[in-house]
Amino acid sequence: MKFGIVTFPGSNCDYDAYHAVVDQLGEQAFYLWHKDTDLQGADVVILPGGFSYGDYLRCGAIARFSPIMEAVAAHAARGGPVLAICNGFQIACEAGLLPGALLRNASLKYVCEQRHLRVENVDSRFTSGYTAGQIVRIPIAHGEGRYVADGATLDRLEGDGRVVFRYVGAEGGSDERANPNGSLRDIAGILNDKRNVLGMMPHPERAVEPIVGSGDGLALFESIVGAVHA
Repeated sequence: MKFGIVTFPGSNCDYDAYHAVVDQLGEQAFYLWHKDTDLQGADVVILPGGFSYGDYLRCGAIARFSPIMEAVAAHAARGGPVLAICNGFQIACEAGLLPGALLRNASLKYVCEQRHLRVENVDSRFTSGYTAGQIVRIPIAHGEGRYVADGATLDRLEGDGRVVFRYVGAEGGSDERANPNGSLRDIAGILNDKRNVLGMMPHPERAVEPIVGSGDGLALFESIVGAVHA
């Protein structure tokens, strides 16, 4: 099983994703340059975090036009898994792979810290390794992570069970203090309508072993492997 990790100018979490896949999962991974035009046989695509193109203009707005994104979109249209993390989530929204947009944090401050998430739906290829309602601890690091969409889109995401991660407190409750960026309905991660593209602002690839503060992100990668091998 092969993971293709896209590197854009300004990506800085591609090595973390590689470490999670190769060193923790024992699966194959390779880097895809943003100017590539094919996925070189990748089964799973990761759009990693960072500051693609310096986040100039708007986060992800330039990266969505990279040559590799046409192949990523075709892969997603065929039902291939795409994991879009942080800046990757912003790129996926800009490219139309996911609905909504990511705006400046409500505080207008960059936030880098551990946060608690509640797993809202385990019926997906990204979350089957968790239990419903499980509280996990995953780091965030972003200045533009406030998820927004119109009311109809939010209702559709909720009704279809496509909100898979939500910001909560340590005990699992929702309140303003638990939401680090002002995301509508405390949304931290969503699926596309085919459920093969996951976008999330927290960084599961930085939480795959206790030595870095949490191993709660590993189940996400194990879920993907299980789904692809099934």
